[in-house]
Amino acid sequence: MRKLILSLSIFLMVIALSGCGVAIVEDGQTGVKADFGKIKDQPLTTGWHWYLQIFTWIEIWNVKTQEIKETASVPSSEGLIAQLDVSVLYNVPKDKAVLLRKTIGSNYRETVLEPYVRESIRNVVSGYSVKALYSVEGRQEIGKKILEFLKSKLEERGVLIQDVLLRDVRLPLVFSQSIELKLKTEQEALQKEFELQKAKKDAEIAIARAEGTAKSNQIIANSVNENYLRYRWVEGLQSNEKQVVYVATEANLPIMEAGRWKDFSKG
Repeated sequence: MRKLILSLSIFLMVIALSGCGVAIVEDGQTGVKADFGKIKDQPLTTGWHWYLQIFTWIEIWNVKTQEIKETASVPSSEGLIAQLDVSVLYNVPKDKAVLLRKTIGSNYRETVLEPYVRESIRNVVSGYSVKALYSVEGRQEIGKKILEFLKSKLEERGVLIQDVLLRDVRLPLVFSQSIELKLKTEQEALQKEFELQKAKKDAEIAIARAEGTAKSNQIIANSVNENYLRYRWVEGLQSNEKQVVYVATEANLPIMEAGRWKDFSKG
């Protein structure tokens, strides 16, 4: 009898152990537990959690920041098609994981998140011109509007939207070409303006130099007058220099070197 009871106990223990499971909840995770198909309101904390697989199941949920990338071709307010690469940063708070599992399910990303991201891009971008998509300020405003839209739709469901980033905006070819032509024209205009200013400055410098030379010549001309030459003649007589002979003409002007005077007298 004893052997029978012992054998039965061992058999039941093996069955029980074979039906046991363990769930490990790590940092940045939480667990959603259900007994007999009913989800518990309290999420599981970090650590090891043993359970009977026959009656219980446990799902591990990521509560870290995650990224969803979306590429969409959407019309602008003018009807031109632009292609946007958008990143949405989000996470599921620990205290919202149970609500999200109950109301939507573990596939919430495909069920609500991605569709709302696509809808937000279409709705917001359609209200802006292609020119706004081209500018930094316009892109920032569009990202802000998409963020507000997603917050209003998803946070009450248990998904926390952290930020929206416009990674890239590809504009219609015809618009890109017109922008490039405009930039080229502006650069050429700036170059011509620079050359014009340089030419004006060079002309001002040339005029200033000419005026300086003219003033200098005028000063010299005004200085060399009849009284000055008479003064130099008298000064030369007083020094009794032999090298130079001062000849007072009727105009009291010529000053001749002695050597040239001799040559002149011989001739």
